[in-house]
Amino acid sequence: MTNNPLNIVIIGLSLSSSWGNGHATTYRALVRGLFAEGHEVLFLERDVPWYAANRDLAEPDFCTLAYYDRIDDLIGTYGDAIRYADAVIIGSYVPEGSKVIDAVAALNPSRFCFYDIDTPVTLAALARGEDEFLKASQIAGFDAYFSFTGGPILTRLEETYGVPRALPLYCAVDADRYKPTGEAPIWDLGYLGTYSPDRQPTLERFLIEPARRLPEMRFVVAGPQYPETIDWPDNVERIDHLPPTEHASFYSRQRFTLNVTRADMIAAGWSPSVRLFEAAACGSPIISDEWPGLSDLLPDGEAILIARDTEDVIAALTDLDEGRRLAIAEAARTRILKSHTGEARARQLVSDLQSLASHGNAAGGRLRQRVSA
Repeated sequence: MTNNPLNIVIIGLSLSSSWGNGHATTYRALVRGLFAEGHEVLFLERDVPWYAANRDLAEPDFCTLAYYDRIDDLIGTYGDAIRYADAVIIGSYVPEGSKVIDAVAALNPSRFCFYDIDTPVTLAALARGEDEFLKASQIAGFDAYFSFTGGPILTRLEETYGVPRALPLYCAVDADRYKPTGEAPIWDLGYLGTYSPDRQPTLERFLIEPARRLPEMRFVVAGPQYPETIDWPDNVERIDHLPPTEHASFYSRQRFTLNVTRADMIAAGWSPSVRLFEAAACGSPIISDEWPGLSDLLPDGEAILIARDTEDVIAALTDLDEGRRLAIAEAARTRILKSHTGEARARQLVSDLQSLASHGNAAGGRLRQRVSA
């Protein structure tokens, strides 16, 4: 636990509801880690009906969670908390995010940062001229841009968009909640994820087609918003929504878990999803699509199985002996628990925030004044 606790305000997409998004579990692991390290967090979330109707963590015991209806409400009610916090972090995909950024920048917070849990998607949107959540001109106004994507994209953020510091802040797993349950596997291969058009072709190749060709095996896909037009084989079970309290059991009951990555994130590389960390922490061996940086995180054949086509998935399901399957799962779990827990990520974030303070934020402050003018 730190001797110098920080008071941090996070304005994010959602902490209260994991319905249809991966942000909530990412924030929960990080904020629980900050709490464990002795820091105080005020999490501010836009009160929207689709999350209000599906809240699975309405009253967290590790931070203060508050809701706002409009930007005027956000500033009027929480302006002082924002102004006097040790750090203010605005997340990606916040409703009316670009307007929120301008309103918060006008308060000139001490350390003003952005946390992008969708970095390649964000930059692709900016390239198309879309700026609902973030404007290109706003990026230089942050003292730091925390990105769930590492690698070359960090240099691009600094050199092209002018942010003083672009730093990796990968997703993390809450190791107390994501661990093997000891349940026997009932599915041969499972996948957890909200429907996404650019992920669907991979899901077709790596799960649906293997299910057709292996009718004696059982498969499962959990997540909302899948079109009714999808032709699911009879041996694929569908779960529309799986709350985080059931994730560990879900992963533990699979012989293998499938990881599927969005196209923008494959192109950028170095974008491990929170689902990857969660499955590994639960001891489920992972079959994944391929992207730059994955083997640095989890070596192929040692801690993960990287599939290039349907045949690779079928070979893993039919040919891999039980000893090697369990060894791959344990190797991944060891690596993730060593470096990618909420506590580890919280310590990294605090260290980076303290580094910002030691270097000063005068440049960021001047830029904020210009952007907000």
